[in-house]
Amino acid sequence: MKKRMKMLLLLGFCCGMVFGDQNRSDPHDQRVFPVLSINYDYVQMPFEVSLWILLASLMKLGFHLLPVLSGVVPESCLLIVVGLLVGGLIRVMGKNPPVLDSQLFFLCLLPPIILDAGYFLPIRPFTENAGTILTFAVLGTLWNVFFMGAVLYGACRLEAGRLASVDLLSCLLFGSIVSAVDPVAVLAVFEEIHINELLHILVFGESLLNDAVTVVLYHLFEEFAHAGEVTVGDVFLGVVCFFVVALGGVLVGGVYGVLAAFTSRFTSHTRVIEPLFVFLYSYMAYLSAEVFHLSGIMALIACGVVMRPYVEANISHKSYTTIKYFLKMWSSVSETLIFIFLGVSTVAGPHAWNWTFVSITIVLCLLSRVLGVVGLTYIINKYRMVKLSGKDQFIVAYGGLRGAIAFSLAFLLSSDDFPMKDMFLTAIITVIFFTVFVQGMTIRPLVDLLAVKKRKQSKCSINEEIHTQFLEHLLAGIEGVCGHYGHHHWRHKLNRFNKRYIKRCLIGGERSQEPQLISFYNKMELKQALMLLESNSSANLSAGVTAAIPRQRSRKTLNISKEREEEIRKILRGNLQKTRQRLCSYSRHTLKPDAEDDDWSETRLRKQRVEMERRMSHFLTVPALPESPPARRARVESV
Repeated sequence: MKKRMKMLLLLGFCCGMVFGDQNRSDPHDQRVFPVLSINYDYVQMPFEVSLWILLASLMKLGFHLLPVLSGVVPESCLLIVVGLLVGGLIRVMGKNPPVLDSQLFFLCLLPPIILDAGYFLPIRPFTENAGTILTFAVLGTLWNVFFMGAVLYGACRLEAGRLASVDLLSCLLFGSIVSAVDPVAVLAVFEEIHINELLHILVFGESLLNDAVTVVLYHLFEEFAHAGEVTVGDVFLGVVCFFVVALGGVLVGGVYGVLAAFTSRFTSHTRVIEPLFVFLYSYMAYLSAEVFHLSGIMALIACGVVMRPYVEANISHKSYTTIKYFLKMWSSVSETLIFIFLGVSTVAGPHAWNWTFVSITIVLCLLSRVLGVVGLTYIINKYRMVKLSGKDQFIVAYGGLRGAIAFSLAFLLSSDDFPMKDMFLTAIITVIFFTVFVQGMTIRPLVDLLAVKKRKQSKCSINEEIHTQFLEHLLAGIEGVCGHYGHHHWRHKLNRFNKRYIKRCLIGGERSQEPQLISFYNKMELKQALMLLESNSSANLSAGVTAAIPRQRSRKTLNISKEREEEIRKILRGNLQKTRQRLCSYSRHTLKPDAEDDDWSETRLRKQRVEMERRMSHFLTVPALPESPPARRARVESV
């Protein structure tokens, strides 16, 4: 056998030598088969994209492996520095560094971050502070834009030389770009300092909602620059355009959210594609809003808020986990790429540095932010029950960070209509670096120095949630008695409308008809009964249920997982109080209950008790298996 192998190897070697001699003698007759070839152009784009994502993930991993560094420097600062180093290395190699393309940013990198923020938006704090958030987002942004534009125009008039060519519309356009608070930068910094929920929702909510104001003013001033003159009708149409952009984005997002919830009603047999519908409907909402120049950010937020409660009621727990972690991963990678690209784009240029313009821009950003927050808070505190203190106002003003949205909007400007585009880009990059590095690095020590209240790490107990919902029902009842229709009253009305009509259309199966707590209890008892049937522990299972279920419960409660505990807490939280939705007449002269109401209530409770006993007996009572003759004789003999 060994001799044959040696002969075959020798024969192959000789053949190779012969073919090699033939190829060397006449290379045009026969072409050698390429064993290894390189075709980088075929895989250049996906390879470079994967390499960028891998680099971003490794930087993020290394940042969190160094607790000393992560405790001092925000993650966004480190990623920008990495981008500067990568851009400098590409420049040294003699190539042009890539620039953060506006289309790539707005269509690929920004939507995952906004969807993650909108889908997991804390609805209760957001709705309770909606008035304050809208005031900061709308009035505060308008104040910043016109204050910065007017003062900057005056400074350019006083400065002779190159700045004398900057007109009023250009200053207002620059003010609309640089005044808006960036949600990506706010998320990157505020999630690391663990600020309390009120301040976080105020700054983050403002950064989300001021997109409508920024988009309207940006396109408005850009159109005015093309037209060359502004009339009163144009100003009126600009105001109308603001409401169309904001409300239109919310409407588009709400429609797609309802479609996503309705589609998830029929996915019980194809669980594997449930997360896909959530992502596709959300992205379609964003793209549909951008088609009509509406606010895509508002559309994504509305879509996430509308569809979440109904989608989570329809999909499985595994699908919910997939949606949660995929959104977190996707938004984290996008955020990392954005900050790295900011650093690379800074090296790429082009830049037009002007000390006067850049210095005035930084000072005006700080001054307009402080004056706007202090002035608006003075008005807001007159209508708030929980007043914003001086520390809170400082954190709200100091947390107004700028980011990649301002850079992308400035990059979209036309060099023909705005000859000062390079100077605007340089000033905006400087403002971004100042807010991210200086304000982002110092806000954590300032929060500790001022002893600002931070977020609670522990979750509320069931006892606290019971008392919280009890107080909400009590306040809603007091508002109804007094005739004052506050937010508790309208929340109560909205919940009733949601349970009576919307849930029946958007939630499939029995989950829309019966309380979730009862449904969960039925499933748990049915599962335990089936386990007893499979085990065949005894002949009489109806007697075995009462003895086996307590042991199983005591054994399972010790090893319950965190996901299961969170699911049970969520069900209990949604079913703590099931009050009777029937309003009784009130008179201040008599408080005696009506006898017919008492009879009606007792009859209804009796019917509910009978129905509950019937359903529980259906799941828990299992007919005994017939005894075989040997088992019957053994039982008689034992007696």
